[in-house]
Amino acid sequence: MKLLRLRRMTLAEIGCRGRQEAWKWLERAGVGGRAGRIPAFGDDPSSALDPDRFFEGATSRETPVLVTERAPDASRAVVESAGKVCLGRFDLLGYRALSFGDPVDWRLDPTAGVRAPLVHWSRLDPLDPARVGDSKVVWELNRHQWLVGLGQAYRLTGDESYSEAFVRSVGEWIEANPRGRGINWASSLEVALRLISWCWALFLFRGSPRLAVPVVARMVEGIGAHAARVERYLSRYFAPNTHLTGEALGLVYAGVVFPEFPRAEEWRRQGMRILTEQSDRQISDDGVYFEQSTCYQRYTAEIYLHAMILAARNGLFFPSAVTARIQSLLDFLLWVRNPDGSMPMIGDADGGWLLPLTPRAPDDLRGVFSTAAAWFGRSDYAWAAGGNPAPETLWLLGRRGLEAFQALEASPPARNPSRAFVKGGHAVMRTGWASDAHHLILNVGPIGGCGHGHADLLSVQCAVFGTPCLVDAGTYCYTPDLSWRDFFRSTAAHSTVTVDGLSQAVPAGPFRWEARPRARVRRWRSNERFDFTDAEHDAYRRLGDPVVHRRRVLFVKPRYWVVVDDLDGAAEHRLDLRFQFAPMEVSVDPALWARAPRRDGRGLLVRPFTTVVLKAEVREGEVDPPAGWVSPDYGQRRPAPLLVYSTVTCLPLRIVTLLLPVEDVSAPPPRVSLLRDENSAPAGLTFEETREQVRFGDGLVSINVHSVTDDR
Repeated sequence: MKLLRLRRMTLAEIGCRGRQEAWKWLERAGVGGRAGRIPAFGDDPSSALDPDRFFEGATSRETPVLVTERAPDASRAVVESAGKVCLGRFDLLGYRALSFGDPVDWRLDPTAGVRAPLVHWSRLDPLDPARVGDSKVVWELNRHQWLVGLGQAYRLTGDESYSEAFVRSVGEWIEANPRGRGINWASSLEVALRLISWCWALFLFRGSPRLAVPVVARMVEGIGAHAARVERYLSRYFAPNTHLTGEALGLVYAGVVFPEFPRAEEWRRQGMRILTEQSDRQISDDGVYFEQSTCYQRYTAEIYLHAMILAARNGLFFPSAVTARIQSLLDFLLWVRNPDGSMPMIGDADGGWLLPLTPRAPDDLRGVFSTAAAWFGRSDYAWAAGGNPAPETLWLLGRRGLEAFQALEASPPARNPSRAFVKGGHAVMRTGWASDAHHLILNVGPIGGCGHGHADLLSVQCAVFGTPCLVDAGTYCYTPDLSWRDFFRSTAAHSTVTVDGLSQAVPAGPFRWEARPRARVRRWRSNERFDFTDAEHDAYRRLGDPVVHRRRVLFVKPRYWVVVDDLDGAAEHRLDLRFQFAPMEVSVDPALWARAPRRDGRGLLVRPFTTVVLKAEVREGEVDPPAGWVSPDYGQRRPAPLLVYSTVTCLPLRIVTLLLPVEDVSAPPPRVSLLRDENSAPAGLTFEETREQVRFGDGLVSINVHSVTDDR
């Protein structure tokens, strides 16, 4: 296997990996070298912290006043969170009030009770829970983003107890984590994120009498050591995703904020070059992040916004193509955004942020859209931000950010609310931009690269009357429990069809697949009356009797969706048509009508039609095997209804499913019957009361007499 991988590598990759392995050997031998020191500061520690090099919002004395006036609840939340930190309690990912001991044990995973050993980082496998616990939890603490929260609380209150906690914590961390040793040096991304946090904390505490010369000198030297480690072990081939772009951002920070470092110019130049190159490689032409993950797409937006703002602050600018690419990335997030403002989960979601300047739920992107609105001058981003500038914008851009946002007239996009992102792999169908709109997302792309994509080909998510009903199950965890990791990213946790109980892809570790099958779009049409998508995937061609799954979705605006699943094969197979709901009540009657009511009585009806007998069941909170779960945040899982229609039959087979938003779920369902063609195969649906018919042929869809024709 290793020889096969080596044969696939380019000479550049072999050279890069070889150099990195050599550096590891030298470091373990104690001859790894040190980062250059910057000149002495004299008696004024603030001389190393030039406010003109950093974010205007972080350095302006006016910012705390603006934040308190415009976002009092957010200000109180920051101070409350900082108070918990001072008491040794940390809210990290989906966990609340975690304790790592007193003093803090920086290598402890309290959720597993495992403490990673203090050895050279290359001797540790971060994916080995028996030796290091859940490295994700340990790293989240050691990103030191809570130091930034202490700094914000200090700026908001002037309370020196936050400064004391900051100085004490940093000193203890440096003593307990010697350079290159332990789990907290094992990931270049984590090192870069800690570097960023240290920069922010230094500027937020600038002016505090507790920030003495030795403290600043020690931290700035540490920032140099962090940047040197990142530069030496860039994830060009190990994880060329947000790991690489986050590391590049760390180099930009170190290079522009502390130009006194001997390698500062190279750090800055290298970081900006990587970010420029990766914007084209990681973001499709229509704005979809290549890992097929809305969480990591949001991370990418944060990374580039920070880079652009910080670079411009220092008279540096990215090419216009990068600016356009990032706006297309934000546009995709705007289109898939649920009508209630939440961001649907697609692919992996770890619950973290690049820099959480305001406590937010992981599906709340108002802060990102607010800053993007002010930076790019986009009224539609201002609308997605809720029409008000978020605290993040004030901390990043200061008063000028506030004024830029206020100059915009927040309004939804002027373009068609339904849109296909064919290259990126998603089709969006919605009635409009109102908060009570109907909204459906169909996954028509590949399983994402670099391990954060799920086996969710042709899956749907659906919101009715603004409320998400059919959802992605989420992630739950990465490494602590591989059985749960594999379940949440399997096809069984998504609203699509499984064949013979198998997932569309087979895991080969927590972040790899044995193969990554693809879906392809055959057809997309959208007009005022309907949206139509036709796609198929090849994941089940690997079976002894190869099976192709084709899914067509028709949205008859604004009333209902019809989902047509064609399973093409030649032998007998078990088929499971799955619909994963959000936590809500779901019931199914003997006639196969499933009801999913919202609290106000409105909701979604689901009914499949086919020529064979279907068994219907609702599964929830089952563990052996897992079924009926959602994970709203990393480390959390909750029971949620999974509606399954099953049959064992010879293929080919067609199932036609009606997704019907209704004002009163408890009312009798409409009378709907199956249309058949001359061979008695399902050909569409008839609504008995209105006599409306929806017909499907191989290349034709018709609604009454209105039709669109396939070009084939």
